[in-house]
Amino acid sequence: MATTTFDRPMRAMDDTWIGVNFWSRAGGPHMWRQFDEAVVAEELALLAEHSLTVTRTFFFWPDFHPEPYRIDEEKCALFARFLDLHIEAGLRTIPTFIVGHMSGQNWDPAWRGGRDLYSDVWMVGRQAWFIGEMVKRFAGHPAVSAWLVSNEMPLYGGGGGLMGPAEQTNKEAVRTWGELMVAAVRAAGGTQPVSLGDGAWGSEVMGQDNGFRLSWTAPLIDWIGPHSYHMSDDPVRQHLIPAFNAELCAPFGRPVVLEEFGVTSEFASHENAADYYRQVLHSTLAAGVTGWLGWNNTDFAIPDAEPYSHHPYEMNFGLTTADGTPKPALGELASFAATVREHDLARARRVASRTGILVSAFLDGDYPFWNPEEAGGIRDSLLEGYIAARLADLQPGFVRETRGIPALPLLLVPATKPITAPAARGLQAAAEQGSTVWVSFCSGESLNQRGWWWPDVNASFGIRQQARYGLTRPVEGDTVTFRFDRDLGDIAAGEEITLPVGGSAVARVMLPVEADDSAVIARDGLGRPAIVERVTGDGRLLLCTYPAELHAARVPFVERAGLVRLYRALGEVSGAREVVSTSSDDVFADLLVHPDGPEFAVVVSQADEPRDVRLTTPRGSRDLSLPPRGATVVPLPTPTSQR
Repeated sequence: MATTTFDRPMRAMDDTWIGVNFWSRAGGPHMWRQFDEAVVAEELALLAEHSLTVTRTFFFWPDFHPEPYRIDEEKCALFARFLDLHIEAGLRTIPTFIVGHMSGQNWDPAWRGGRDLYSDVWMVGRQAWFIGEMVKRFAGHPAVSAWLVSNEMPLYGGGGGLMGPAEQTNKEAVRTWGELMVAAVRAAGGTQPVSLGDGAWGSEVMGQDNGFRLSWTAPLIDWIGPHSYHMSDDPVRQHLIPAFNAELCAPFGRPVVLEEFGVTSEFASHENAADYYRQVLHSTLAAGVTGWLGWNNTDFAIPDAEPYSHHPYEMNFGLTTADGTPKPALGELASFAATVREHDLARARRVASRTGILVSAFLDGDYPFWNPEEAGGIRDSLLEGYIAARLADLQPGFVRETRGIPALPLLLVPATKPITAPAARGLQAAAEQGSTVWVSFCSGESLNQRGWWWPDVNASFGIRQQARYGLTRPVEGDTVTFRFDRDLGDIAAGEEITLPVGGSAVARVMLPVEADDSAVIARDGLGRPAIVERVTGDGRLLLCTYPAELHAARVPFVERAGLVRLYRALGEVSGAREVVSTSSDDVFADLLVHPDGPEFAVVVSQADEPRDVRLTTPRGSRDLSLPPRGATVVPLPTPTSQR
């Protein structure tokens, strides 16, 4: 094969960022109006005592920029003292400039007057001027580790985001705004790393176009910073969505920092919140994330102050209570930080992947005459494919169609309706070079051009498709059973696997095909071909006639053991499952390699019960005992040649 692995970008920042987003419990967003130095010093000291290294902090824009051409120097003096307190505590910070959105409310300077933040020239100029003034004042302070241009700008300037509605935005204006804000940092003497603070909520990650595109932001910035406050209907999805989002960001070639994530105590018990922190920290470490900033440092006891009067759950995202008592989640963050420091994991790199999951170009580009509402189904199929690949110990990475398709040992195309002709051609070329290419049929979830867009299905997969125009072949029941006519990896002929079936009537369909018996690997309960193989060149294409990943994605609390078993078999037959693995289908592992030679396995359990597992690595095997939803980093024996 021409290419056997691809790198998944990992760590390139000078500092190890493990910390929190910071507001003092004395005031929250209004802390600068009633700055309590003693309380702030106590809060920072507590963070340092728990092995944290950094905060993300905020210039609350209405307070610091009260008039178009005036900075509030008293607030700046308080911020300077705030920076001094960081140094005294042994911490650094990442100041954020345009803080107009915060915790469920937008806050304008009194002088904005409804002007557009992206396209009004005077308004853009005022933002750039404010950024420059802050950089001039504070760039030389040793506490400043980096800069963020905004806080969730799509929610403030327009475009929507994770918690807001999608809005039409002027993409050219948004891009120019981003370019000018970063230029303002540099022109004022800011040499530290900089990013935009937009949350990475655009179409390439979330399937929702808000004007921000990683294709143009990544060349501008020094890290990509997803914000993750998702809600789900399945515990494994809930645990792995932050890692999934980070993986979608990785192909754009910048370190990924989990800029915001967290749990309000109104929505989860302290113990379950700690479990969530443990899961997110370790799964994103395995996904190549370079830094972690929890939201946020403290609870607040100010229920009559906005935004907490109308969004009261926002008061209790803290890692400490409002009286400064640490919650269990802070212990998880502290333990993780100590592990990263002990093993110098900030300089470790993920082992190159042998499995790639294809991301449709329809998440990246502006294509005419297609239904963008179908982007959600593409993303959800990708997520379910990612989860199955993770639990099958395939250590997957994402291959974005727009950036080329490498000939990896295993390429996975989870159920995706819109496939471009170049993508289909690239996948067939990869198979010719030795890849095993798994492709699941999908006709989408809308009636808009319902059907699979793969060009020349018959020739591609060696079948004779039997679809009828405008109609589909419904799938009855909530599960489908595949019986194997012949071996596939570690699935023997005669074995059966059961896959979930969910979704609307439009989605609960399959592709009827005819195929030579010699090409059929598995059949459904009615004897119809369910998995068909076409050998080509040095590799093979495998067609699944069911949208297996989309069907699973539409089932709450899904039983995905059959899909994981199928993906594991694909890993076996392709040779992709050769890095690190566990003996349990609900425990996954990945491998980190330090530049000085040491290797580490990151092991994460999705089980609600204790698990005793066998971990198999290039350095041998060992037994592990994991608590419910447990996670750990395992140092591997040093190779003899490096001792």
